[in-house]
Amino acid sequence: MKHILLSTAALAFTAFTFGTPLAARPMTAADMHMMHRLADPAVSRDGRTALFSLSTTDMAAGKRSTDLYSLDLTRPGATPVRLTATPGENEGSPAFARDGRSIYYLSSKSGVSQVYRMMRGGKPVQVTHSKVDVNGFLVSPDGAKLLVYADVGAGCDLAGCPTKTATPGSARVYENSGFIRHWDSWAIPGEFSRLFAINLASGKATALTSTLTGHAPGKPFGGNEELAWAPDSRSVFFTMRQADAVEPRSTNLDVWNVRLDGSTPTNLTAGNLATDTLPSPSPDGRTLAYVAMDRPGYEADRQEIRLRNLATGETRQIADNWDRSVGELSWAADGRSLIVGADDTLEHPLFRVDIASGEVTRLTLEGHTGNAHPLADGSVVYTSNSIMAPDELYRTDAAGRTTALTAVNRDLLAQLDPITLDRFNFTGANNDRVWGIKVKPVRNSTLPIAFLVHGGPQGSFGNDWSYRWNPRVMASAGYGVVSVDFHGSTGYGQAFTDAIRNNWGGWPLEDLKAGLAFATSRDPQLQADNACALGASYGGYMMNWIEGNWPDRFRCIVQHDGVFDARAMAYETEELWFDEWEHGGHAYYEDPEAFERWNPVNHVAKWSTPQLVITGEKDFRIPYTQGIAAYTALQRKGIPSRLVVFPDENHWVLKPKNSVQWYGEVLGWMNRWTAPVAR
Repeated sequence: MKHILLSTAALAFTAFTFGTPLAARPMTAADMHMMHRLADPAVSRDGRTALFSLSTTDMAAGKRSTDLYSLDLTRPGATPVRLTATPGENEGSPAFARDGRSIYYLSSKSGVSQVYRMMRGGKPVQVTHSKVDVNGFLVSPDGAKLLVYADVGAGCDLAGCPTKTATPGSARVYENSGFIRHWDSWAIPGEFSRLFAINLASGKATALTSTLTGHAPGKPFGGNEELAWAPDSRSVFFTMRQADAVEPRSTNLDVWNVRLDGSTPTNLTAGNLATDTLPSPSPDGRTLAYVAMDRPGYEADRQEIRLRNLATGETRQIADNWDRSVGELSWAADGRSLIVGADDTLEHPLFRVDIASGEVTRLTLEGHTGNAHPLADGSVVYTSNSIMAPDELYRTDAAGRTTALTAVNRDLLAQLDPITLDRFNFTGANNDRVWGIKVKPVRNSTLPIAFLVHGGPQGSFGNDWSYRWNPRVMASAGYGVVSVDFHGSTGYGQAFTDAIRNNWGGWPLEDLKAGLAFATSRDPQLQADNACALGASYGGYMMNWIEGNWPDRFRCIVQHDGVFDARAMAYETEELWFDEWEHGGHAYYEDPEAFERWNPVNHVAKWSTPQLVITGEKDFRIPYTQGIAAYTALQRKGIPSRLVVFPDENHWVLKPKNSVQWYGEVLGWMNRWTAPVAR
């Protein structure tokens, strides 16, 4: 395949030219949203060309637009070339055709998201013509078919639905159902994300999962990583969880296989009642790699690597002594190893796992990696980001040498004041080693503290870029950002992650107290007596817990989408498995003491710290009523408080204008209460 893909490549890479860098200045939330977002990388079979999507933000309109780019991997320092640039349209999720002379991608050109094909020297041609959005697709290894998925109702297919029976009103009706709402959307009875195989020659679409009840890939976050073609292009592997009355309490995702000849789908992991996902067949088609958890009902259990002999069904685990949870995996081109990603002590590196021995070798050092594409020469192309900058494309060769392939935000980053990142560790609860980070602007003055507490709680505030909670923005505003990966965090072994169960307000709070004391005692630049605490989700819970259990430590608190009343949360949240597992595995009515032990509402009498409460009306994970209740408690007690409600946001604040307003509210609240301390 020639490495110059398309004639439209003549469009220059001018989207990233910002002119001569200005004098350095503090980074703002608007700067963060003006960063170009690189995503969806794909690499040609011969390893000579990469594709990726890149989004830009129109701040005035509050919208983002996405175009496609290609990159010549054979020329060091090659400039990416734009392939699409149609105003008002978004193109994304690029993939190479088998012939290497054309690409497939998703576009909104027709008014709904559809798959298009663009030949070298030609114009885009619409490939799918469904009545609903195509949410994603995979090209078959033989190049003759597409696997697509779309949200389709009962009795419907890609061509549409039968005429609906008229109803007298607008009510949604549920009976003995599973999810009635999930993440930020109300469930539509009978509608699921379903898989279809499309023959590219005939245009015929074959329904693959219409006999099953459930989403493939899963909702709300599943995507192409939960799908895979068999190398012979005759069958498809996918992840699905049965959607029934117990689904809100179930983490039992399974890996399925379905042939394209009309056979009934086969559940390959029915024997495991916990999560099985990320199916990836070996290049020779003999072995299926996937990840599995052991404990039903626990969404943050260790994801172990399993290998299944597709001929015999025999399954074995590899790298079983490696105490890390695998989040992504793909086969090396020679089939002798897997390239995987996993959290590891404030970073998310890539590792190589040898199939025969299970030996694990770390491939990358700092940053949060993803989207790994192993190449035939032993190198890997992938994305990586850090607290310093968002995703760029990199390549690490077989000898371990790393090369940056893109620098899409170089000019904008050059305009911004530098920051520093330091890691520290200390002895926390249970005499365990606990890690944390400090992010600071480069200046000689002392700094008030922004003490960030991450959500999850099985997560990490490590060395990665975030468009929601961005330490660089807060440091640029003049704060010393301190964060602690308390018990429950990921990247330190499964026992450390498990330690938060039935312990929400215990060891984590001990770690936070010890970590802040450690950081301030060893860094005179941090104003120990001038700090504001901030957190969302579990971090928001911790803000409410701190109000009553560490009430005199902070000058202010920012609480976003946090649990205020554990009893109400147990009945209002949608994913019951999470809340019940975290409090011992029972429903509230079965063991109320487990929930009440760490319930912030029981300590409101001791609340005294000024608090900013933020919530979104579309948040079904921790419903906005929890935020309103916290604000009511603050107001009733006469504590200075402020409530910010986003009617069009979910558990996160994603829209550019809303995010800028969010940072304005947060930094304004912090500035109000963290006035400079006399020295």
